[in-house]
Amino acid sequence: MLFCFGDAYAQQSADTLREVKIRSRRKRHVSNDDRINTFAPGQKVTSIDSLTLQQYQYQTMANLLSQQVPVFVKSYGFNNLATLNFRGSSAAQSQVYWNGVPIQNTAMGMADVSLLPVALISKVNIVYGGSSALWGSGNVGGALLVENDLPAFDTNGYSTHSISAVAGSFGQYQLGLKSGISTSKFAASVSAFGQTAKNDFSYTHNGNQLRMNNALLQSGSLLGQLGYRVDKQNTIKFTGWYQQYYREIPRALFESYSVKNQRDESLRLLAEWNRKGRNNAVHAKAAYLNDLMLYRDDAITLRSDNTTSQLYAEVGLKYQYRSHHQFLLFAPVHLSWMKRELTNDVKQQNRLAIAGAYALSVFRDRLNVAANLRAERINDLAVLLPGLNASFALTDWFAVRANVQRSFRAPTLNELYYQPGGNERLKPEQGWSQDAGYSVRTNSDKRVVFQHDASLFNRDIKDWIIWFGGAIWTPHNIATVNSQGLETENKLSYNLGKWQFHLGVNTSYILAVTEQSYVSNDNSIGMQIPYTPRYNGQLNAGFTYRSWYFNYNHTYTGYRFLTVDESQYLLPYNTGNAQILYGRLLKGHFLQLSLQVNNIWDQKYSVVNSRPMPGINWLTGLRYTL
Repeated sequence: MLFCFGDAYAQQSADTLREVKIRSRRKRHVSNDDRINTFAPGQKVTSIDSLTLQQYQYQTMANLLSQQVPVFVKSYGFNNLATLNFRGSSAAQSQVYWNGVPIQNTAMGMADVSLLPVALISKVNIVYGGSSALWGSGNVGGALLVENDLPAFDTNGYSTHSISAVAGSFGQYQLGLKSGISTSKFAASVSAFGQTAKNDFSYTHNGNQLRMNNALLQSGSLLGQLGYRVDKQNTIKFTGWYQQYYREIPRALFESYSVKNQRDESLRLLAEWNRKGRNNAVHAKAAYLNDLMLYRDDAITLRSDNTTSQLYAEVGLKYQYRSHHQFLLFAPVHLSWMKRELTNDVKQQNRLAIAGAYALSVFRDRLNVAANLRAERINDLAVLLPGLNASFALTDWFAVRANVQRSFRAPTLNELYYQPGGNERLKPEQGWSQDAGYSVRTNSDKRVVFQHDASLFNRDIKDWIIWFGGAIWTPHNIATVNSQGLETENKLSYNLGKWQFHLGVNTSYILAVTEQSYVSNDNSIGMQIPYTPRYNGQLNAGFTYRSWYFNYNHTYTGYRFLTVDESQYLLPYNTGNAQILYGRLLKGHFLQLSLQVNNIWDQKYSVVNSRPMPGINWLTGLRYTL
């Protein structure tokens, strides 16, 4: 399995892969953040292993998530917004964190996952269900956690460098560079990534064969990290991430043409200090984030410039008492503001919080319980957010878990102040969520490994916010929405000497309906929330043979209703995708070849109404590591 260790930081990649393959009854060990590892034993968390990250290293987080986990990615088509829907949540109820810092656009309250290149990410974890006590208000549906790892400090010192080149359908080209060095005291890395694509694929509309135009994509990203180990207990780390995307926005099917384009620029700076003692750990971090979005539509002489900024700071202390008790206390401060172009003023939202967590582990680490509590103030709003979760390993191969959390989301700056259309009378969303599940893992003869995980969930949210309108769209509270359903994840692997076979099936069934409404005779009562498919699933099947790896992925997405009364909908669709990796050592250097074929069966479909997706397409890459 040479291909497993072809990352720029080969030693660390191998460690990461082993970590996600081994399960401890006490800790997950999948993240650098103890909120996942220790203080959420009853919460469902899916970790993406390093091999899967390599499969999608030349694609975006939107592609990876839509094909590998039971989360609906609402993609508005090529070169357009892609947002997350966890268990029937809205995009603003799904959070994205980068090294523990929230990075969703502070005005919209959501993150565009099509702007997150997998090539720059070391760890990916998906947290299902609300966990506002640990992660803050706004985390109603779930969270995507992405992290960057430094090369490990090494007394012998080492360096590693890699270059990658990619070509694909529709005039797509990519170039990537990575470099890392490490000594006993210092570690540094830099990653650069650039791409261009015409995206001029053909599609069919009303029986006519058309070609997508005004679809150019150009982007560049730069990520740098610097770490210093002061002594055995103290480390300091600095991370900077800059990226720029220029996207021409193709016409929708209801438009005669489009000359729209959008430029997105993001700057993220993060400083961290960590001190680890024998039974305690202290951390502090500070981050600055700036997002610029320039939107142009020369057809109607529209120019919209939006700038948002955020300051995030956090200090925390973790303490372990004997072997059974752990405590976490931390205080985050989150200041965000946006400049409104039309009124030339600044609107601000301040979040101040203090949070605590307690974890108990008894019965030889079979029973793990965590209680979490956060007191948060958002401008003039004050809220208390409790949470309780637990897991119990009944046997070495069977465990159960449960989780209950209070959820709260204040309206975003756009929902309150956007011009025209903002609604300053909006109420915050609030409610409770519960989920329970079990997991099975058998490894009887060391050749066959079977894993099965099932989760039942329920969530009630009052004053759900949704946008309505015609010429001018305005957000409104629509009273109460209930979301409930069932998720399963199933994996089977078989080791037969030089051959290793794998099979995985994920399923999701979600009912997210309006239960009560402030509007009399509302036709949305009992109806599914728009763009929340009831059924969603993925299948992965393949094998490893020596230095070869093959995987076939098949995804199914069910009906998506376009209106609140279910009167209009999009048909279900299936897509097939294949990934091939080959790795080989050449005189101590590593060469990796990859081929990806997406939408093998040339399915004609749209995730969002009137936004056609491409047919069969391919992407091939080469990476050489020194």
